[in-house]
Amino acid sequence: MTQRSIDHTFMARAIQLATKGLYTTQPNPRVGCVIVLGDEIVGEGFHQQAGGPHAEVRALNQAGSKAKFATAYVSLEPCSHQGKTPPCANALIDAGISRVVCAMQDPNPLVAGQGIKQLQDAGISVDCGIMGAEAEALNPGFIKRMKTGMPFVRVKLAMSLDGRTAMSSGESKWITGEAARTDVQRLRARSSVILTGRGTVLADDPSMNVRLSADELGSTIEPHQPLRAIIDGQLKISNESNIFKQHGECVVFTAVDESQAKCFTASQVVSLPAATGKVDLVKTLRYLAEQQINEVHVEAGSELCGALLGLQLVDEIVIYMAPHIMGDSAKGLFHLPKLEAMSQRINLKIKEIRQIGKDWRITVLPDYS
Repeated sequence: MTQRSIDHTFMARAIQLATKGLYTTQPNPRVGCVIVLGDEIVGEGFHQQAGGPHAEVRALNQAGSKAKFATAYVSLEPCSHQGKTPPCANALIDAGISRVVCAMQDPNPLVAGQGIKQLQDAGISVDCGIMGAEAEALNPGFIKRMKTGMPFVRVKLAMSLDGRTAMSSGESKWITGEAARTDVQRLRARSSVILTGRGTVLADDPSMNVRLSADELGSTIEPHQPLRAIIDGQLKISNESNIFKQHGECVVFTAVDESQAKCFTASQVVSLPAATGKVDLVKTLRYLAEQQINEVHVEAGSELCGALLGLQLVDEIVIYMAPHIMGDSAKGLFHLPKLEAMSQRINLKIKEIRQIGKDWRITVLPDYS
């Protein structure tokens, strides 16, 4: 095998390890590390949760004295700054690592190449860019937040074969089967916040929480409950709504003054009015990013989903398509009244199509160019 093939093999293992933290690392990135001496893996680790040991430290602890003169494969550039834990670059240097291979540079301005420089200044050989695309796919929210100050927005929708999301009465349970609904739970679990609108709360009275255990998610520790967020411009929802009764925190974004929201005893209320008198969605997402929110999972009706898409705030759309017909009077996916000509249509790039039980999951990326 060539050295590049060897590097790919061990980096693939590091990325595989990183996925073990898919549901638990918020707000930190998911990172895996493999320590290799000769052609033998002597240590492995992944970051489990914020405040706990980073992947490199866990791998070094497992490797012990065998880390000296070994190669470390890390899915993200080792950190060089003191946060809740000491810098990982220092740990690799102190352990006597001779070479570091990282998949990608850390976009965090506190690191941004400084970890690589620190390793190189210590005489350690560093190669960066092995399986970079695969590593980026692990942390779309963390990367976007660090680069733009905005979170990654994923809109989840369920529809019939004829593109309908609810009957004209508003009835929507259940369009898809049990397997698809379980799959949605995994999307919720990997997210930092679950965002919905007033219409969905009033029509369905949903819980909007994660209902899978660690075992069901294939995780070693229980997943966090994402923040639940509601867009309600005029504060029409009730404090007794089911969404406020679940474990975890809630926030309501509104256009009215926060002093009018004293009845919402179980949640935080943030007033972010737009010039239109509605909630400013750009400011809402920027506010969430400032709270270290990486991935926003949207489960809402056609108006909120359409507004987000119309403002080019959606990064990914996940559609679960069920094999049935709901008819002309049923409701559609997105409310986009300003699209009147073919030249105005929003193009989508198909990322993946996969069967989930009796339904199909279609993942697409909006093309705003």
